[in-house]
Amino acid sequence: MSKTYLWIKMLAAGGLMCIGGPALIYYVTPTEEELFKVLSSPPYHQYTPMNTDTPSQRYNPELQKRSLENRQGRQQDFDNFVGKLKEYSKSEKPIWEAAAEDEARTRANTLEEQRRIAMEIQKRRDEIKRQSISGQ
Repeated sequence: MSKTYLWIKMLAAGGLMCIGGPALIYYVTPTEEELFKVLSSPPYHQYTPMNTDTPSQRYNPELQKRSLENRQGRQQDFDNFVGKLKEYSKSEKPIWEAAAEDEARTRANTLEEQRRIAMEIQKRRDEIKRQSISGQ
């Protein structure tokens, strides 16, 4: 065997894996609607006499309804996640460091907000005490 034959064979195999693999996954992966349709219909083995006492293994309609209701929220969460990743990737630092800094900044803002709210509550309590003392 010549080296060129081996190179051609390896390039063909690599190309087949690099292009054919994702194409196969794209072709085989069902959409959400197909999943709900298949999982909502009862399975074939449910009708056989041997399995009359086993529970149905179809997709729970309540879970399907909840999943459909929460789909928009999950998509929004994913979009926010991807947006943050894009924002983190714009900095010169690695993404995990940029994410850690953003978490620390968010945590500090949250603590500051909680302190401010606690101070407002304390002021209201003091004011109520003053009014109740002066009113008596």
